[in-house]
Amino acid sequence: MDHILFLTGRLAEPSLLRVLNGMAPTPFSWEVREIGLQVAALMTADLIQRRVPAPLAAQRVIVPGRCRGDLDTLSTHYGVPFERGPEEVKDLPQYFGHKAKPFDLSRYDTEIFAEIVDAPRLDLDGIAARAREYRSQGADVIDIGCLPDTPFPHLEDAVRRLKAEGYRVSVDSMRNDELLRGGHAGADYLMSLNVDSLWIADEVPSTPILVAREPGDAASLDAAIDALSARGRAFLADPILDPIPFGLAASIARYVRLRERYPGIAIMMGIGNVTELTEADTSGINAVLLGMAAELHVSAVLTTSVSQHARRALREADVARRVMHAARDAQVLPKGISTELATVHAKRPFPYSADEIDEFARAVRDPNFRVQVSTDGIHVYNRDGHRLGDDPFALYPQLNLETDGGHAFYMGVQLARAEIAWRLGKRFDQDQPLDWGCAVDRPEEDLSTWRAPGETMKKR
Repeated sequence: MDHILFLTGRLAEPSLLRVLNGMAPTPFSWEVREIGLQVAALMTADLIQRRVPAPLAAQRVIVPGRCRGDLDTLSTHYGVPFERGPEEVKDLPQYFGHKAKPFDLSRYDTEIFAEIVDAPRLDLDGIAARAREYRSQGADVIDIGCLPDTPFPHLEDAVRRLKAEGYRVSVDSMRNDELLRGGHAGADYLMSLNVDSLWIADEVPSTPILVAREPGDAASLDAAIDALSARGRAFLADPILDPIPFGLAASIARYVRLRERYPGIAIMMGIGNVTELTEADTSGINAVLLGMAAELHVSAVLTTSVSQHARRALREADVARRVMHAARDAQVLPKGISTELATVHAKRPFPYSADEIDEFARAVRDPNFRVQVSTDGIHVYNRDGHRLGDDPFALYPQLNLETDGGHAFYMGVQLARAEIAWRLGKRFDQDQPLDWGCAVDRPEEDLSTWRAPGETMKKR
């Protein structure tokens, strides 16, 4: 049985002890060591080396999740592996549970076709810029969308430009002549052919996406599938996903029946009809649609990013396909795999109760403000008192910061974030931006380096 040493600060020590005792029986023995630091989050590798004598009678050492510095250097110095635990003590049970069964989110089997819906109105540089943006969000294939009654004289040049830059390219048009032009220019896929236009597949080597004459005409889609299968041609079949409330449920049933009829074919699902045309957060919609795609072994989804509310739809689809692939392969519910799709609410938003925060507050002996959130509101405390409220405007006058502009600005930011977190049910960690999952781009944070001073601490 491993013996694990937990390093912590004075304020967090009682909570850490309670959590570890509450995990009993643990598959390891443990020891908690407070290293003479009030706030555990301020722990650094250099500080540990100065304050913790060697050798250590432990097989592993867990330090706070926001401990900065090179832990490999500590592991070498002490001859014991050091690792960062979770940022919140209350997350230790989940931390140890997940360490035993990590999920590989590098794998997926559903590709993303990202459509540039207004390609005829963009010049070549504009099309290339859009393609770069879509690829950065996870697109595997760039779909050049043609527009009815809109000339597209630079279609061939657009295909060649994207191919020269290393993209796989699809051309999406309702006109046979544009599909032929795209195919002759080197497009990898043509969208869409039905049983009456299969002759185009004989003219160009592009892989066709097959559709029915009309969405409900399963017989015509089957005829197109059978014809190309007999020729030995690769294809994808798309029964068409309809928007709400114009047949979504019936169209899902079409996908199920198609998979039952043809267990081995490649299927495409156009999910943009739902993400774009439903005024709701797209992260949840993508989670459900890519979950269905995983169950049905859908080979590709076609998505768009036109409406402002769907501007992260590509990135969300990329995360969702990986999560759902992992859930399907492990035969587990898609919970505890990734938090990236939970953009608005957190599963465990308030790790500490009001009583626990009050215990922290009573132990504080310095003037620095701490801000925490529990189910009953926003807590602000220092040595001068413990304040509780749900409105930053009501809390701010109690802080007496009228003569300290930088600190006032800092506390304004922290209280605003805390209110958002409390009202939505999100995690709030002082000095950290709120976690919006895959809804926003976040810079990678290197905890092995020292953090630059915050904006309010910089000298002007």
